[in-house]
Amino acid sequence: MKRKLVVFLPAHNEERSIGTVIARIPREIGAGWQVEVLVVDDGSADGTVREARLAGADHIVSFARNRGLGAAVREGLAGCVRLGADIGLMIDADNEYPAEEIPEVIAPIRAGRADYTMGSRFKGTIRGMRLHRRIGNVCFTALQAILLRRMIWDGQSGMRGFSREAMERAEIIHDYNYAQVLTLNLVRQGFVMEEVPITYRVRVYGQSFIKFRKYLGHVLPAIWREMRRPAGRRGSVREGKRPAAVQLAADGALARASKRETGYE
Repeated sequence: MKRKLVVFLPAHNEERSIGTVIARIPREIGAGWQVEVLVVDDGSADGTVREARLAGADHIVSFARNRGLGAAVREGLAGCVRLGADIGLMIDADNEYPAEEIPEVIAPIRAGRADYTMGSRFKGTIRGMRLHRRIGNVCFTALQAILLRRMIWDGQSGMRGFSREAMERAEIIHDYNYAQVLTLNLVRQGFVMEEVPITYRVRVYGQSFIKFRKYLGHVLPAIWREMRRPAGRRGSVREGKRPAAVQLAADGALARASKRETGYE
């Protein structure tokens, strides 16, 4: 049986870019693998769903109202698990991140070196990012690095890969955003993280999920809450075993879920 990569896109009012992103997603990543695309529409008021369907999205789930990026990513991770993904890859729908580099971003998971990967803009190439965004990214990434006591290059990346176990165990404790708390949650559980250099360019149109002042008001308290929670136990790493990707390779592909069972279009 083939193993499965599910690429999921959280999207809010991205009708002008989502079709391009989906078209850039590689559908062939090697023998024995199949690739599916899941779109999580976060209450868009435009033609995001229409454009995603026209571009060939395999599954679409829509929220009746805008719930926030954290909620959309949480649903994307759960959807990957329900669809039987061996690996999940999240990519923003704004066409800033290089979908054609998905194989490189998930390579450490496929090789068994990592459970959780981040496409790192600051280890790779950045085009067009304004100074205030660079400063914000650096500051929040530095905060993550201090809290986790390890080097992190790009804690805000919108392109991330997940092993099956990482998706099953990930917890995002609030709906507004995910970037900080997800990494804190997974690394504190003992999941192996690796950053992969990517090529990044800023959006030329579309609507960002994130507004800076609102971001501060929501995310800083969430970071505090996450760090006060007991770290979950992830046995395979704590006991010196290899990352979950190796166990997945040994176990074979997991059971698939049908579109009808998931409720996705």
